[in-house]
Amino acid sequence: MPRLSKKENFMRVVNKEVPEYIPTYSLFWAMNSPPFMMGERNPDGTGKSMFGVESVIDSGGINPPMPKTHDFILTDITKWRDIIKVPDLDISDSAWADMAKEAWRNHDPELPFGGGTGGGYFQLLVGFMGFTEGLSACFEEPDEVKEMLSYICDFHVTMAKKYIQFYQPEFGFLGDDIAHEHNPFMSLEMFQDIIAPFWRRYYNVFTEAGLPVGHHNCGHFELYLDDLVDMGVSFWDPVQSSNDEDAIKAKYGNNLALCAMPETRFYNENTSEEQIRTDFRAYCDRLAPGGGFAMMDFIYGEPMPGSSEFAINRMKWMREEFDAIKFNYYD
Repeated sequence: MPRLSKKENFMRVVNKEVPEYIPTYSLFWAMNSPPFMMGERNPDGTGKSMFGVESVIDSGGINPPMPKTHDFILTDITKWRDIIKVPDLDISDSAWADMAKEAWRNHDPELPFGGGTGGGYFQLLVGFMGFTEGLSACFEEPDEVKEMLSYICDFHVTMAKKYIQFYQPEFGFLGDDIAHEHNPFMSLEMFQDIIAPFWRRYYNVFTEAGLPVGHHNCGHFELYLDDLVDMGVSFWDPVQSSNDEDAIKAKYGNNLALCAMPETRFYNENTSEEQIRTDFRAYCDRLAPGGGFAMMDFIYGEPMPGSSEFAINRMKWMREEFDAIKFNYYD
């Protein structure tokens, strides 16, 4: 029987220690943020951000809602001062305390409590302007982009300090998808000049308070990992297979926990149970030894509505394999 709880075991990994067994992790553990950060939300998740960016459900039915790809609120980066306004929040200490109590009341005590108050800076930019104009602004008017992001970061840092004081999280977090499956959206030089300074400022609030920090970034993100680790980030999710997982594991070891799970999208109804079980064990054999790895908690999740019998069985087989081998890698 394990001596460490799920929370204790995961916190070992984010603190760069060797776990007792393969930890599990979910992005949802990092979503304990103050309600005002959510803006105006409808029951289906659509609505407006606190900056006025409207989110909609894709015409193809893709969920979750994403910022509209037209009618952008900012079409000229030099005009950002007239349009982009952080909320004028006058939140009393008692209101902060009430929000924190409610968050902890709704939290599963068996899981780590994490979160933050900062939206991803690249995602904010392209939400305001769209990918084409946002990336063009980074090339044509980098100083204007940096001034806008600095203004937003000032707000996030102020709120993060209050968040730490009242919520007392066990780790801090920032999500900023800045990569496609096969390539990042900008060069390393542009990232280091325009985006990285604001990630660093935000993470510093948590690391200076003695808290570990994590980062969410889908896609081919490995180009930026040296900077991420230098900022003090100790875990990253999700590590997708377009990244060189073995090289990353070898380079960073326990300094950067890889939160991931095997790719399943390439399996189909003709893939055998034996193949899926074998692949899963081989995946764990590659990444689990020595620590610095956590299995995404979706392995224990409920099947998505409408899942095929194959999809349900596939997850069941992987879960059975995980439960059978998760103690095999650590003394």
